Amino acid sequence: MFIFKLASRSLLAATCVVSFGIACASAQAAEKTLTVYTYESFTSEWGPGPKVKEAFEKTCGCSVNFVSVADGVALLSRLKLEGAGTKADVVLGLDTNLTTEAKATGLFDVSGVDVGALKVPGGYQDDVFVPYDYGHFAVIYDSQAIKNPPKSMKDLVDGNPSQKIVIEDPRTSTPGLGLLLWVKSVYGDQTPEAWAKLKKRVLTVTPGWSEAYGLFTKGEAPMVLSYTTSPAYHMVAENTDRYQAAAFSEGHYIQIEVAGLLKNAPDKELARDFLKFMITPAFQDAIPTNNWMMPVSATSQPLPDAFDKLVKPSKTFLMSSEDVARNRKTWIDEWLAAMSMN
Repeated sequence: MFIFKLASRSLLAATCVVSFGIACASAQAAEKTLTVYTYESFTSEWGPGPKVKEAFEKTCGCSVNFVSVADGVALLSRLKLEGAGTKADVVLGLDTNLTTEAKATGLFDVSGVDVGALKVPGGYQDDVFVPYDYGHFAVIYDSQAIKNPPKSMKDLVDGNPSQKIVIEDPRTSTPGLGLLLWVKSVYGDQTPEAWAKLKKRVLTVTPGWSEAYGLFTKGEAPMVLSYTTSPAYHMVAENTDRYQAAAFSEGHYIQIEVAGLLKNAPDKELARDFLKFMITPAFQDAIPTNNWMMPVSATSQPLPDAFDKLVKPSKTFLMSSEDVARNRKTWIDEWLAAMSMN
């Protein structure tokens, strides 16, 4: 009997050790966390973040922790401030205007993701950053307040000062930087004069897109700097075509948004899995009707009919990331000087 009890106890102890080991392994798997730095509109309840988090967590045995700031330029500023001590594994929300400057920080590693099959205007490819969506910047106007919207950048700059526009700050916002580069692309050496004129139409300058678009939809101004895809939101979610994009005869500046892997990510395999996941239908499906941008890869469902009604730019502007990195400070100083004039 004693021998039986001893054997039973030994078996029980062994079983407990095995069970404890399995429990520990499960706990360790569940404790894996992927920290993704991104922008606020991505993680909002109506943005793609919640769906992306749910879909990836079903496959990764991990928890996705989104850390958000106002906008894409603010992401780069935060990374520079944190340096090698950053807690980010992945940064999602920079754009191609910032990639050279981002690489110069030395914080990013090669992605390890094949992007050759992606459909990105201009055929953008990079061994560090993975594109996940794109859209053209546009002036969005309230058709109930403006009957004759601007038909060109010149119309916007020289138009009626009483018809105001809300724009974003190029120092903190990727749309704000996009407008800066758009104006520079059209006006070249005459850009300071263009800003001085446009200033008369600017109601306010916000740190990021969310604040600007919120002021616009509240009726504070009849125009806002956003994207050609923005009207699709109102058509699909609100069943209204009140808000429209103004088609500019000179063309529109494009934004290609990207994500990158940090060199100091504690679990690079997990981080790379997320980057690969970003170009699958599970992620791309969340882009058109949550981020209201264009997907770069195949989706499992067709785009809503509203996307067929959007402005399709006759010409696309896109400066090289190297040119932007060399000139961004000078061009922002031009903008600041013009905007501070009485």
